[in-house]
Amino acid sequence: MKAADGKTDMSLTLTPLPNMPLIQPGDDLPGIINQSLQQAGIVLQSGDILVVTQKIVSKAEGRLVNLGTVIPSEEAQTLAQETEKDPRLVELILRESKAIVRCRPGLIIVEHRLGFICANAGIDHSNVQPSVTSKSMGNFGSLLPEEWVLLLPQAPDRSADKIRRGLETAWGVRLGVLIVDSHGRAWRTGAVGVTVGLSGLPGLVDLRGRPDLFGYNLRTTQVAASDELASAASLIMGQAAEGTPVVHVRGFPYPLREASLEELIRPKEMDLFR
Repeated sequence: MKAADGKTDMSLTLTPLPNMPLIQPGDDLPGIINQSLQQAGIVLQSGDILVVTQKIVSKAEGRLVNLGTVIPSEEAQTLAQETEKDPRLVELILRESKAIVRCRPGLIIVEHRLGFICANAGIDHSNVQPSVTSKSMGNFGSLLPEEWVLLLPQAPDRSADKIRRGLETAWGVRLGVLIVDSHGRAWRTGAVGVTVGLSGLPGLVDLRGRPDLFGYNLRTTQVAASDELASAASLIMGQAAEGTPVVHVRGFPYPLREASLEELIRPKEMDLFR
């Protein structure tokens, strides 16, 4: 196999990090990831990538909300009746969104404030209850534990960059960090891992102008490389109770560079489906 930089005999290795604790608001993610790397005996090298699920980033950044504290607006109450959803959850969806794209009972598709299209503004209800000992959350003993939900990170590119800088300082190497979430797709059933934030690796790789096996120059091919890696890592992370929120990657076939989530968002004037 030949990489974009011409290297042959390449392999891509993904290794889940062991012994990651349950993350709580205020936790030092770079420090925790670094400790887990050492426990796994992984020595970081330049070009390595850490793939991190958005859930632990959101938890560390205190993006937890209890529905018992949310007062729904009239707009949220109206949309809640139409979609048969909790009006308090709908209120959070509206706050996290630029626009409602489609809706039906049980589902609201939105343009998220970060620019991508997703269901229910990416708000998660599974495995999100904070520890009652989490100091930064204050006293929430009167709040129902089943009513905690988790919002996406406020600025996931910045979150990825913070993790990257912390690990690069600790190891003295050049890294990439990818923050991923699970999204559905418009024309297919099932969820896949996608990029919601990145630092130090390309989101999009432009292959236009490069020759194929027969010398024909590619005209339209652009590869969503970070989304491909997100999906690969999600196979290891799992979607339920696997408890593997960080994956170490070695052998990424494209050169690392600075990038942002914005390069993966299709401009509205090129969107034929809205």
